[in-house]
Amino acid sequence: MKKFTALFTDSLEELKHVNTVTVMAMFAAISVVLGYFTLVLGDYLKIGFSTIANQFVYYLFGPVAGGMFGGALDILKYIIRPTGAYFPGFTIGAMVGGVLYGCFLYKRPISLVRVLAAELTVSVICNMLLGTLWLSMLYGKGFLALLPMRVLKNLIMWPVNSMLFYTIGKTLEASGVFRLLKTAGRKALI
Repeated sequence: MKKFTALFTDSLEELKHVNTVTVMAMFAAISVVLGYFTLVLGDYLKIGFSTIANQFVYYLFGPVAGGMFGGALDILKYIIRPTGAYFPGFTIGAMVGGVLYGCFLYKRPISLVRVLAAELTVSVICNMLLGTLWLSMLYGKGFLALLPMRVLKNLIMWPVNSMLFYTIGKTLEASGVFRLLKTAGRKALI
């Protein structure tokens, strides 16, 4: 339990560094740009890869920073490029996703099993359950009517998203980019 509590307190401490906010802003910009390459397949189904940039924030800065980043980015993306009506449930889902990814990835080495578990957990809780609930409430469609196509989409995207994050993450980790991003502005303060 101490480790789990430390995960959240350490992540909260991350937000006190200007470098953290700067790196988060950089990844937010990348996420917004990647969001323009999203395939919209009707009102209920979208396929996009902007979450890859978000996952790096969750990995680098943890669940508290990740939750705040996810919520703020969801609102920012809606302001920049609204698709449908704004619904606060999606913001809550983005925040929960940031916390979950942060719990799985923060201060841990990137491994395929961990990435697959994180992606599956977020897909089930945030995308399949919460996302389908929000769509059901927003459009007045039955939850069980929307669920099958959302489950199918998420099961297809689960290994794709996992492999993308794992491959890019391992490459950036091995090249020292993550270490540089975490420490760049902090050395001057010491």
